Amino acid sequence: MRPSQVALSGMPSGKTWQGWWGDLGGAKQKGIVTYTLSPYQQRAFKGVITGWILNGSTRLLAQVPYWIVPFGIAYSTYLWGKSTYEYNNSKEGHHKLAQEHAH
Repeated sequence: MRPSQVALSGMPSGKTWQGWWGDLGGAKQKGIVTYTLSPYQQRAFKGVITGWILNGSTRLLAQVPYWIVPFGIAYSTYLWGKSTYEYNNSKEGHHKLAQEHAH
C-alpha cells in the first residue's frame, strides 16, 4: 500500500460504502423526485383560527367532564389556602395562635 493510501484509508472514496461522518456513500439514487416550496410562499398558519372555532371548540366541549372536576378541586384548594393564609396573617389569627401556644 502506498503512503497516500495509508493516510487516506479512513476517508471515503469511490470504492467504499462506509463514508465519512455519516456520509454512507453508495450508488446514486435514481428515479426519486423531490418537490419543495419556498418558505416565503408557505402559509403555515392558514386557517388556524377558523379551524379552531369549529373543530377546537367542539373538542374542548367534549372534554369538559374530564377537566372541569380537577379544575374545580384545584381552584377550591387555592381559595381555601388563600383564605387560611390571610386569616393566619390577620390580627385575629395572631391572637388565636398566641392562645394556642399559651395552653
